[in-house]
Amino acid sequence: MARAQSPRRTLIFTLVGWTVGILMFFPIFWTTVAAFKTESDAYSLPQNFLTTPWTLENFAIVQERSDYVRYVINTTLLVTLSTALALVLAIPAAWSLAFAPRAESSSRLSGWAWIAIMLAAAGVSFVTLYVNDWKVDNFVLGVVLLLLVVAPATLWVWTRNTSGTLLWILSTKMMPPAGALIPIYLIFNRNGLVFRDWGWINLSDFNLMDSLWGMVPLVTLLNLPIFIWMLFTYFKEIPVAILEASRMDGASLWNEITRVLMPMALPGIASTCLLNIILAWNEAFWSLNLTNKYAAPLSFFISEYSSPEGQFWAKLSAASIMAIAPILIIGWFSQRQLVRGLTFGAVK
Repeated sequence: MARAQSPRRTLIFTLVGWTVGILMFFPIFWTTVAAFKTESDAYSLPQNFLTTPWTLENFAIVQERSDYVRYVINTTLLVTLSTALALVLAIPAAWSLAFAPRAESSSRLSGWAWIAIMLAAAGVSFVTLYVNDWKVDNFVLGVVLLLLVVAPATLWVWTRNTSGTLLWILSTKMMPPAGALIPIYLIFNRNGLVFRDWGWINLSDFNLMDSLWGMVPLVTLLNLPIFIWMLFTYFKEIPVAILEASRMDGASLWNEITRVLMPMALPGIASTCLLNIILAWNEAFWSLNLTNKYAAPLSFFISEYSSPEGQFWAKLSAASIMAIAPILIIGWFSQRQLVRGLTFGAVK
């Protein structure tokens, strides 16, 4: 039986909700107002929103100076392709964690033993690089060094139980992005291991910098842990007996996932995709460091109006509004589906 709330309690929660909402919306309101002001009016303090004239010249200048449509196309491609790729990778992973869980570790080695193995493998790799003057000209040597670093960590994750694997997946989101910037930047620029002259094909002039070929997998991997975690929670709410019944009826694994599991978890999948779209659209750190022109999204478009010569607040505000307007519209029209998906399985 639901407990009735008193009018005072309802009033308090309403006031708190409106206060928090106004505080969160105020920066967007301020940016919107500044976008329709001249530069001098945008700088003036105190602000007078009602008496100063409004203008659309900032939007015209931004469109004239920057190809807004190209940035929108780049962002749309980045968001769409990364979401689709994350969906392809996350659904099988979440299915295995939800319906084929591993209750205990399959390895008898302790955690300290695995740490020692990983540190030893990394140490051997660094010593080898130091002896070779931090240069790897041999493809086989490069692959061996990569396996020395990656294989122990991969084997450790493979032997964990489901709860340990889920925790490890989420822990990858806890690392500061700046900690991985240098190696990823070197891989994107030109690593000398793959992008080289192989004789039958010359890849020496090819790199991943400022290209969708590099940004799409990167954004996919950035959001994949959240994707797997959310799908796992939705899949766990589906009775296992339904999947077992489909197997008894002769359904293959592919039919079980595509015709039984996915239709039942469609609200959760939709909300997960919407959240991934929002995260990919708002990605700024990697876009500013790994793109410049051809694959630059809207986050880079905004940064063009922050220059050493000064901050052009009115034009910067106009560019910001133009960048966030599409995702705000998407979020506004999909809020019901997003809330429904986020609360999927919460009420029994």
